[in-house]
Amino acid sequence: MARNIDRLIDVMARLRDPNGGCPWDLEQTYATIAPHTIEEAYEVADAIEKGDMPALREELGDLLFQVVYYSQMAREENLFDFDEVAGVIADKMIRRHPHVFGAEEVKGADMQTSRWEDHKAAERAAKAAEEGRAPSALEGVIAGLPALTRALKLQNRAARVGFDWTDARDILDKIEEEVRELRHEMDSGSAPDRVADELGDLLFALVNLARRLKVEPESALRGTNAKFERRFHRIEALLSEQGRTPKEATLDEMEAFWQQAKREERGES
Repeated sequence: MARNIDRLIDVMARLRDPNGGCPWDLEQTYATIAPHTIEEAYEVADAIEKGDMPALREELGDLLFQVVYYSQMAREENLFDFDEVAGVIADKMIRRHPHVFGAEEVKGADMQTSRWEDHKAAERAAKAAEEGRAPSALEGVIAGLPALTRALKLQNRAARVGFDWTDARDILDKIEEEVRELRHEMDSGSAPDRVADELGDLLFALVNLARRLKVEPESALRGTNAKFERRFHRIEALLSEQGRTPKEATLDEMEAFWQQAKREERGES
């Protein structure tokens, strides 16, 4: 019996077969599939956050299908295939884990994280040397990442070469400074681009604080989004009991229900 990964590869080849394949799949390119890949990755994260293991199994399959999809298109162009993709990542993992596959010793996860980054930096430096250019500490932080994630990665890279705050409290001072600058632009009636610039500075400083506190900013914001959604649904439910909708309530009324929702979540009367 064929392994399921082989079945999946065969299914993908059939879908892309010019003779009897799926018209939609035949029309797709790397660029048109990329947004679907990003969406599938977020759906994996959502299933993990909800602790929904059946959904996680399904979403991981959807994400794996994206890899198989790209590999099939590359195989059609005689570039590479799925087996080569798997081989490249296996080689990379072996290379970056000499404490597992070699003689190097690593004590603890923190040391492993540091060594991992050292290996990645060495690979980036080697690539830059091959291309005849000077390496950058920020090299490889792709522009297509979510902005909060990219800010975190940029800051981590800069911190590895010593460009970093030494105390989280210093970042709080920086945040207060950025708030003052944003308030100044707002009070001065500045152009939208100036306000956006200062707001970006504030967000960047907040990500820096999260990094120093060892809080993943995307996860923190996802948690707050879920909390907002949960409490707003409670506002809607409380208004519905009165035969009303949020559009028919005042801001003060909704704020009172918001505070009630907070108290209920905390088990307060």
